Amino acid sequence: MLEMIEANWLVFVLALLIGLAVAWWLFARGSTIATPHERKPDALDEDAAPAQRNQALIDAPPAADLTPNPASGAMAGVGEIVSVAAQDEVEEQAVRAAQAEPEIPLQPAPGAAPTPAPVTPEPTVGEGDDLRQIKGVGPKLVTLLASLGITRFDQIAGWSEADIDRIDAQLGAFQGRIRRDSWIEQAKLLSGGDTAAYEAKFGKL
Repeated sequence: MLEMIEANWLVFVLALLIGLAVAWWLFARGSTIATPHERKPDALDEDAAPAQRNQALIDAPPAADLTPNPASGAMAGVGEIVSVAAQDEVEEQAVRAAQAEPEIPLQPAPGAAPTPAPVTPEPTVGEGDDLRQIKGVGPKLVTLLASLGITRFDQIAGWSEADIDRIDAQLGAFQGRIRRDSWIEQAKLLSGGDTAAYEAKFGKL
């Protein structure tokens, strides 16, 4: 017997392995074919009462829609463009309103005396006598004499030597004209209306 086992040991080992494999297969199959556990009835089962099933469908939370909506992205872009355009319009209206506001003139400080506007003397041709009838007196001298308050022949006719020096010092480039052109004598004849004597000595008016 022992000699037979030694001669055929390989056959015995193979038979043992086959037996173990068959036993394991039978055990695994038996565990899978177990009696199923009893399940409690659900309101969503097909054979449930209609009222319970409908109420369960109403109470069931909606499934989350994970599919991205391309329209939502487009609408977001349109909203952003509209918002930027509205902001630009508001800023433009603010600039226009600022430009349309009238400028408020500056008011002098309380208690401060207003600065008088400079007064430019006007030529007095046509007011008083026409001093251009005096030989040697032109438009510039008429304006200069008017700024000194001299507008009539009788004023010049009544000048003293001191008056001549005082007025002559204010004539600038025309200094010396009073005595050189005999303004006093001309003014006396013109103020007295003696045109013939004037023209006889100083020429035609």
